[in-house]
Amino acid sequence: MPNQMDLTNRVAVVIGGTSGIGLALALGLADAGANVVATGRRENLINDAATLIEAKGSKTVLETVRKTVRKTCDAGSRASLDELRDTVLAELGSVDILINAAGQTFRKPTIDVTDEEWNRVMDVNVTGMLRACQSFYAPLKANQRGRIVNIASLSSFVGLIQVTAYCASKAAVLSLTRSLAVEWALDGINVNCIAPGVFPTDLNRALLDGTERGCEFITRTPMKRFGRPEELVGAALLLSSDCLLYTSPSPRD
Repeated sequence: MPNQMDLTNRVAVVIGGTSGIGLALALGLADAGANVVATGRRENLINDAATLIEAKGSKTVLETVRKTVRKTCDAGSRASLDELRDTVLAELGSVDILINAAGQTFRKPTIDVTDEEWNRVMDVNVTGMLRACQSFYAPLKANQRGRIVNIASLSSFVGLIQVTAYCASKAAVLSLTRSLAVEWALDGINVNCIAPGVFPTDLNRALLDGTERGCEFITRTPMKRFGRPEELVGAALLLSSDCLLYTSPSPRD
């Protein structure tokens, strides 16, 4: 039987793909054969991620060399996202998969949260995700096999103390994903999200390591440990692959 999770010759763009969960997913897609563009705002991290991606295709002479693009991108700028899209299309020819993994959080009593702090988290976690989906819509539609995977959170479903902006943003990510899934299905684009539980990354490690909150999370976790980013790769591969093959039955009016 053909391997439906084989992503050979697919092109994946991972926004927020240079560290944490995003980097783990970028490397996982490369392991499955995809050419992967892992991007973010820091050029040194982009180069590090690109080197790891390229190495995935150089283990034997029989393997296809993994291709990537080294280009910074700010999800807060529509022009930056559009420039990334155009560069990827020019160098790799298509975009089949979009992973939205960029995110921010902070802990603070809600009564003290400023407009600027609230707006910054919303812009990165929700509006930036919308911008990316809009920017890459056309190439994802073009092949009638487009895949979008958004990173939501446990906090999309439950409330947590003193991270109100983050929780609200991740609830919005869930709603955005549902809406796009309904609206873009006839365009041949599958839109899904992964809602991780507690996975320490550079984004949240200070809130979890050795803290009262971290100990409480572990107490409530049946396996008595935090998740590891690489444990999310299987879900991302499933949602990015032909295991969810969908072809539009008729053109959109």
